Amino acid sequence: MFQDLRDSNSSKFQVSEFILLGFPGIHSWQHWLSLPLTLLYLLALSANILMLIIINKEATLHQPMYHFLGILAVVYMGMATNITPKILAILWFNAKSISLPECFLQMYVIYTFMFMESGIFVCMAIDRYVAICQPLHYPSIINKSFVVKATVFRTVRNSLSSIPVLVLAAQRHYCSKNQIKHCLYSTLGVTSLSCDDKRINSVYQLLLAWTLMGSDLGLIITSYVLILHSLLKQSSAEAAPKALSTCTSYLILILFFYTILIVLSVTHGATKTVPLIPVLLNVLENVIPPALNPMVYALKNKDQRHGLYKFLKLNCQGS
Repeated sequence: MFQDLRDSNSSKFQVSEFILLGFPGIHSWQHWLSLPLTLLYLLALSANILMLIIINKEATLHQPMYHFLGILAVVYMGMATNITPKILAILWFNAKSISLPECFLQMYVIYTFMFMESGIFVCMAIDRYVAICQPLHYPSIINKSFVVKATVFRTVRNSLSSIPVLVLAAQRHYCSKNQIKHCLYSTLGVTSLSCDDKRINSVYQLLLAWTLMGSDLGLIITSYVLILHSLLKQSSAEAAPKALSTCTSYLILILFFYTILIVLSVTHGATKTVPLIPVLLNVLENVIPPALNPMVYALKNKDQRHGLYKFLKLNCQGS
């Protein structure tokens, strides 16, 4: 009888905050991870801000493909800023608690930025497809109007699609456990603490991933298959390598993005045996691309390298 009464009281109780425990299995020395995370965060901010400045200053970079890179830089800064300060607060100040609304908001932002990154990759793939396969129509198809419309459409689509994730998570009843073995608020980690049926959350997340990410990946693969087919048919010995070099940097980013997502999905089942692996991958997914991808563009893209050299030369002369 007393046990039933305790269970009844527990089921009616609603937790007011969640506690992030940080990196599982390494709590005693996880504070040392703050150094590389801080460096990666500062690198992400400085590299992406520098990219935006170069694109704005250099007239030769005022093209749709570089506008998409600028939008991606903003997305990357948002991704890194959404999670890194909170992780550092946990590692430095042991600030592990967060209110439910703040937690759900972070989850919503994570989903929105992830879908936005995927959407920008689609726009970049379409840009390269038209530039290589339909070069005569490129100025009339891929212009500033296309960039604005594609960005607005992707932003609205991703923002609205992520709202049900927030609403469904907020509707769950969190009655007993409030400790999350993670250092950021993943949807699966939070909803796993709920005391009621959470199948609808899992089903919607699965449908959302297959619908948005699956369709984006399908468009990207189709675009690059058509690009490769077009390049193989080109008779010019110079045009094909140049076009392929332009696409390579984009392909590196796309492969890294989707590879991490696939690895995260596969290793999610290893949470019980090696819980550190999916947590670490989840953090790296939101920090590594923003920090390193701008350097990939600069190394692989001739126009951006020229813009960077010109920018640094002018600043050196000015000082």
